[in-house]
This record gives sequence, structure tokens and C-alpha cells, in this order.
Amino acid sequence: MRLALSLFALPLVVGEPYNTFDGPGFPACNEVAAVKTPETVDEIQSLIHDAIDAGQQVRASGKAHMWYDTMCSDDPNTVIIQTENVNKIYDLDLDAGTVIIEAGVTFLQLADYLHERGASAGYTLVNWNITLAGCVAMGAHRSSIREDSMVASGVLSLDIIDGNGELRHLERDDSDEWLAASTSLGLLGVIVRMKFKIYPDFKVYADQKTLDDDEVLDGDIYGMIAPYATANFWWWPYKRKFHWRYYDVVDNDINEQQGFQNTFSVTPLEASAIKALWNSGKYLATSNMLAEEILFGQWESPNFREKTTNKDISEWPVYGWNYDVLIGGLYPDQKPVWEHGLNGDTLELAFPVTQANAVLKRARELFDDELKKGLVMTSTYRSGINIKFGRPYFDLLGQVTYNTSDGADWTKGAIMFDFPSYKPSVGDGSRFNEPFYETFVKALVKEFPCRPHWTKNTREVFELAKINLDKDHLARFKAVREKFDPKGLYRSVVGEIIGVYD
Repeated sequence: MRLALSLFALPLVVGEPYNTFDGPGFPACNEVAAVKTPETVDEIQSLIHDAIDAGQQVRASGKAHMWYDTMCSDDPNTVIIQTENVNKIYDLDLDAGTVIIEAGVTFLQLADYLHERGASAGYTLVNWNITLAGCVAMGAHRSSIREDSMVASGVLSLDIIDGNGELRHLERDDSDEWLAASTSLGLLGVIVRMKFKIYPDFKVYADQKTLDDDEVLDGDIYGMIAPYATANFWWWPYKRKFHWRYYDVVDNDINEQQGFQNTFSVTPLEASAIKALWNSGKYLATSNMLAEEILFGQWESPNFREKTTNKDISEWPVYGWNYDVLIGGLYPDQKPVWEHGLNGDTLELAFPVTQANAVLKRARELFDDELKKGLVMTSTYRSGINIKFGRPYFDLLGQVTYNTSDGADWTKGAIMFDFPSYKPSVGDGSRFNEPFYETFVKALVKEFPCRPHWTKNTREVFELAKINLDKDHLARFKAVREKFDPKGLYRSVVGEIIGVYD
């Protein structure tokens, strides 16, 4: 029997974890029965029927853009359907501004495809290593208050295989079915096809200023972000500095420069040096302080190259085609940080932008409380703490929805506090002053209306944060979930925690 199951589960054996992009030791699901890699939509549907007949559960996975073991339920009899090979792009209509994409199409695939044909996805942009269907499921977004930046805002229709193995077609409207599908958490089924909005390709510039803490904490945060097509902060808490990055549209012929942003890649030498510092930073605050000094200095200069020559760009502003500048990807001679063993923990919470100053001031106070104890806290991430923003977009479970029962004003948008940190590869793997992180999240969750990012938080954070979720939205989502997946084929830990299976 075990042999038969092992053969069915290739390339994994029964009981092995399904990992996040960080690889072994970082499970998205602690135990799974099988990992399947279909190549067509029909094959996905067939695999779902097989799982139903076998009494198994199913979870879809794109590039496993997860940080913790929250993607599946804890039922080891779960089949993972990897969608990456189901990646056709077709029916491009430049006049109508639409294109059809399948389940496994990544942002970078779509961006390259469109750029070659004089088109772009506008501002519905995400990291290069995420599938667009996965973005919709988890409520992903670009940092913008001015523009529609939720990926779901670019979706005109979608096809989803429900819990009965049936293909459902949804057109954008104001129904609860659509509002649930916009941030579905994968609980309604597998999104296998989407019609996506596109635009003529365009160029943008990127510029950056360095600010002292008080210029942001006591400043007009909304006024610094809202005027631009996209903008964000990177916070360096030990340095008491912010980098303020902002982008906007320019004429296509304004500059011949073709800038390309490096989002995650490093050289082997850089990786080795910073890993040594951060590992020693498990025990010594001074190592983390030095690392923040070095990385802050690197981030002062543009993290861009000229795409046509691969040479570093040394001066702001930077110009280039929109997805190259806004997102970019990996430099051709480098690998992403996680392939160098630079792994991390993270925390991301969204708050009303009207409370942005109060949230950041409270975070500053929490850092300073540790300093009073003689414990210097720093950022242990290559670009500092990422402070992003989101334009309001109404759905049931999104980070930037509004008209919710918490009484907060979400109608001007949200501030996302994205706090990644290096996970040491020495000792027990805990971070310097590990208890601080629990104190930090408890304070922010209990003191402010907030919503969790659906793939960047631990089970414990979801348990804490669920009190801030709108009960009516949850009930409406649950009703759609029961209609689409009455037997809980696509069940997950997150769905269980927020109560849509009660």
C-alpha cells in the first residue's frame, strides 16, 4: 500500500512537506499526499475529480509565495496541484484592451509577453515570481493610492473549478460571488483562467529621497504617497531614516534610458557577507547595526541597471518601461536571496491610511522601548522595513476593502506594514531578542484596526487579527464558499482560523 501511495505521490513520498519558495525547512503545508504538475486546464479538472473520488483534499499552488505553514489544512491526505505549467497567454486584443491568461502565468511572463506587443498591465503589478491567479486569490497589490493597484481590479472575468469539479465562469459584477472571488484565499476552487485588462505600454521614472524619522512620523504621509502612480517607504529603524521612493509616468521619448530594478537578487559575495553578519546578529546587536548601515548605504543608490547594457545606474531619477522600473526582477548574473540561504520570517498588517502616523509612531515607540532595556533593534532585511499603500477596492476579504464594522475610515486607502526579518541559520533559528516580535505584533493588532496579509503571517497572528475582520463580510464569504465548495475540498488553516468552516 505504501509503495502504491509513493508512486502516486511522485515526486514526493507520503507525509513529506510541501515547501514555500524558501525550500526545505520552510513548509507551506506540513504533510501532503501528492504533488501534481498538470499542463492543461482539462488536466487540472481531471485531477480534481480524481481527488474527489479518492476522498482527498486539494490545494492549488503557483510559485508557493508563502512564508508559513498556512496554505493547506493539517490533513495529510491533501493533493497539491501546481499550476506553473498551465501558462498559456492568448486572445490579445489591443483595441479592446484585454488578454486571456491561464492559471500558472506569472507576472513576469505576462509583462514580457505584453511588452513585446506594445502593451502593459498598468499598475496591477506584483513581484515577478508570483502567478497572477495566486495574486487574485491572496489579494495581492502594488503600492499605490492614486491608481487601481489590486491585481483583482484588473480582472474582467475568471473561470474557477469548484469543489464539485465543475468549471464556473464569473463576470465582474457587484455580486457576492464576485466579491468573494476577488480575494478567495483559494477556498472557492482553482482559478484556471482570467480575462485581464491591459493598456498601451508606457515609460515611468523612479526617484528617491532620504528622510529623517520625524519627517515621516510627523509628516503628511497621505500627501507624500497619493500624488504618485506608485510610492512607498523603506524604514531603517536603527538609522532613524526612511527612503521615500516614488514613481510616475513620463513621455515615452523623454529619455532613452531603460532602467531595470533589482528586487531580490544578490551576488554570492554579498550573500555570504551579509549572512555572516546576520547570523552573528543572532547574538550581537552590533552585527545587525553594522548590517543596517551597509544596506542603507547600498539602498541610497539606485538598485537599477541599464537593461540594454547591464551596467549599474548611479543617479536618480531612473527612467524605463513601466514593469522594468516598477518591478524588475533578477539581474542576469545573480540569484534570489533565498537561493543563497538567506531565509526570513515576516509580518504584514494593513491599517487605514488615516491612522498611518499613529501606527508608525507606535512602532517607533515599541523599538525605543527595547532601547531603554539596552537592546538595539534593527531591520534585518536588505531594503529595510517596507511600508506600502493600497487604493480602496471593495471585496469581502481584501486588505483594502471598506464599509466595515470596525468604524475606521478605509475609504482613503490603507498603509501596509511589511516587516520581514532574517531567520538565522545558526543555533535554534530564533532572531535577536525574539520576544520583541511577539510584543510588537500584539500591540499593533490590539491597538489599531488592522487586517492581515494572507500569506505573510503565522497562524498565531491570524488568530490575533481575526477579531478585526468584519463579521458580515465573513458570513457573506462563508455563504459563497458553501455554495462553491460544500464539502470543503479546498479547506485551509487560514479558512479554519477565520471561521468560514464553522
